[in-house]
Amino acid sequence: MLSELVGALVGLGAVGLVYVSAAARVVKQYERGIVFRFGRLLSPPRPPGFTVIVPFVDRLQKVNMQIVTLPIPAQEGITRDNVTVRVDAVVYFKVIDPENAVIQVEDYRFAVSQMAQTSLRSIIGKSDLDDLLSNREKLNQGLELMIDSPAVGWGVQIDRVEIKDVSLPDTMKRSMARQAEADRERRARVINADAELQASRKLAEAAGVMSQQPAALQLRLLQTVVAVAAEKNSTLVLPFPVELLRFLERAQSGEDGTHSALGAPVQPVQAVQPVQPVSDAPEQSAEGPPTPASGTAPQLSEGAAAEPPEEVTATPAHGLAQVPLGEGASTPSGEAPPELWAEPPAEDVPSAPAPASAARDD
Repeated sequence: MLSELVGALVGLGAVGLVYVSAAARVVKQYERGIVFRFGRLLSPPRPPGFTVIVPFVDRLQKVNMQIVTLPIPAQEGITRDNVTVRVDAVVYFKVIDPENAVIQVEDYRFAVSQMAQTSLRSIIGKSDLDDLLSNREKLNQGLELMIDSPAVGWGVQIDRVEIKDVSLPDTMKRSMARQAEADRERRARVINADAELQASRKLAEAAGVMSQQPAALQLRLLQTVVAVAAEKNSTLVLPFPVELLRFLERAQSGEDGTHSALGAPVQPVQAVQPVQPVSDAPEQSAEGPPTPASGTAPQLSEGAAAEPPEEVTATPAHGLAQVPLGEGASTPSGEAPPELWAEPPAEDVPSAPAPASAARDD
């Protein structure tokens, strides 16, 4: 009988051991245990540590409470400025309500992944290419808000969303490279133009100082020569000062003025109007001075009337008539210039000189 009692105790212990092994569960620190008894949720969730359930009656489901890193597959989309891009991202989330994470959604990981992909494509369509490349923080915040809104009812909290990479077509990359190069070239030209403007202003100030002290220009020339000679070159280039050219020009103009002052310029001989023939007029009486008839001789100018010039008469050959010269005219060797000689009359020249009042033919 004792042996039967011992056998019963051993059998009971074995049954208890099997029951304990089937009922005992261990929940880790980062997990929570959700117990379903005949399919009904038992609240609250089992805390971390050793816990016991009813075998064949209860079912324990463990939920991870750690932050999950979920990569989002690369999504192709067209931006608002009609550029095709390929964007991939990563989502960091965690379960804050294990009961809803198990009951409200079949698989919260898959649900968060699909929601992240949909939100990423929506963000691509609403953004410009420049925003995707340079303003990612704002896009990350918008993407996080779009994913977190439906995930709150699933017992999931979106901790952070990051856009990892933006892939562009090769043609767009080349276009952006040309644009960046052109912008750099424009900035370089603007900087060079600004430098030229500042240099021209400084040179103008230096020229104003040098104009007050002409010796400064010569000193600057010597400094330039020293700077060029310091390179030990076999050829030395000397700049020709512009002031020297101006000096030679002034000297040349001075020589021309002196030459004109030494010799008085010869005034052009005034042409004498031919004396019109005197019409048959009666002889003048000796009581008074002779009065010229109408159309006899040319009227003198006002200057000639006020101060009659000295008459220089020349008796050329062939019995030509004496013709008075204009004022200020000079002839070599006391002879009248040939252009002032009167033409001899057609008939024979009389042996006696004609009186001053005699008529002359044209």
